[in-house]
Amino acid sequence: MNTSSVAEELVSINPANGEEAGRVPVTDPDALDAAVDRAWRAFRDSGWKDLLPHRRAAVLRAIAERLAAEKEPLATLQMRDNGKPLSECRGMVDYAVGAFQYYASACETLETDVTPSRGEYLSFTVLEPHGVVAAITPWNSPIMNDATKVAPALAAGNAVLLKPSEDSPLLAPQLMRIALEAGLPEGMLQVVQGRGADIGTALVGHSGVRMISFTGGTTTGRAIGRAAADRIVPVALELGGKSPHVVFADANREHAVAAVVAGIFGSAGQSCVAGSRVFIEQGIYAPVLDAILERTKAIRVDMPDAPGVEMGPLSSFHHRERVDAFVRRAGQEGGRLLCGGGAPEDPRLGRGAFYLPTVIDGLGPGAATCQEEAFGPVLAALPFRDEKDLIAQANGTAFGLACGIWTESFKRAWRVGRALEAGSVWINTYKQSVTSTPFGGFKSSGIGREKGLNGLRLYAQVKSMYFGLQETPLPVAK
Repeated sequence: MNTSSVAEELVSINPANGEEAGRVPVTDPDALDAAVDRAWRAFRDSGWKDLLPHRRAAVLRAIAERLAAEKEPLATLQMRDNGKPLSECRGMVDYAVGAFQYYASACETLETDVTPSRGEYLSFTVLEPHGVVAAITPWNSPIMNDATKVAPALAAGNAVLLKPSEDSPLLAPQLMRIALEAGLPEGMLQVVQGRGADIGTALVGHSGVRMISFTGGTTTGRAIGRAAADRIVPVALELGGKSPHVVFADANREHAVAAVVAGIFGSAGQSCVAGSRVFIEQGIYAPVLDAILERTKAIRVDMPDAPGVEMGPLSSFHHRERVDAFVRRAGQEGGRLLCGGGAPEDPRLGRGAFYLPTVIDGLGPGAATCQEEAFGPVLAALPFRDEKDLIAQANGTAFGLACGIWTESFKRAWRVGRALEAGSVWINTYKQSVTSTPFGGFKSSGIGREKGLNGLRLYAQVKSMYFGLQETPLPVAK
């Protein structure tokens, strides 16, 4: 990291046109130490953790109100920061508003346990904050991911050090500003900026950080898990996916095809739950794949603020290079490129990091392209014979984040939904997400559950308390 007297800066590049969107100063090691110290002072002295729950809830609701009031400028800033269509960015601000509203309500209504007694005492549990929490978020959905971590961590009484991706650094400072304006004590939410290999590593390894929450790639997640294990601090990891989207012969084909296309090409495939593998029952493989291709080729790829845009640019030029290399490798593995596979020819889009929605078939389930996460608009199509074949193929990756199933048979949906190794199962729908429902993955897709009441307990420690009721002194031995 840069420790010179001239502060290093991160420059956010608008991926739609290659122009600068903004810049922020990088946090150097001394500044990180100072931020951790401020967080601990705020945690101990501000009174936030000792506020009655409904008092904390009032501040969280005020944050939600201010986010809603600034919806348009925040959505526009995120659009410039990472290139998502403006309509998606507006939806993500709405999601952030909902997260703070939900955890405000959860904060003042969450109950703990009065446990059954086996002696002359009353026993029950209370929840205590960890202290200082590191929240590390990815570049694909900044304001949404930031709120998903910050809202429950604050609701539980913690101070938070929020580290956004170096590729989308502009939203986190706005969230911090809004939180302070809404009445959050100074120091309870701070933003640290920089590259993951530098400030991220320093943050994860800092002795003043008592809990780590990370959303991002599996390789980085493993490194964070090892660092947390060395320090024996709790860690929550929401990692990658290679989610299967399954179409059975009895499915409503119109709805299934629309969902398959939306599930992979929404957000330009830059979603951890993107349905990047579509499994189609063998007897209907050709007509369903043709319908997917027809709908894919009709997707409107355009500037993120253009009316009717369905897919904007990828988040950065270097990420586009990575996605393109992924597609090139599929060809080397024997895959057939059915559509897409490069930048659009429209000269209006030539300055941006655009990539066409891409469909590939002809790959075996063990091909690297079917095993690894592209995190882009790339769909691999595979046939299956029966449920046994499907389950073996769909479960045959290191990931287990989400899956979709299309069938009119309730019993089949139940059997397959239970058999697939995934933290979220969507039946006759896809990519639904709500703050009130737990979210996380199986296998290498992560540890822990965000959202819902579990998402609040994630940022708290359980303390058991006993009140003695005995009328005589305790004996030495029983």
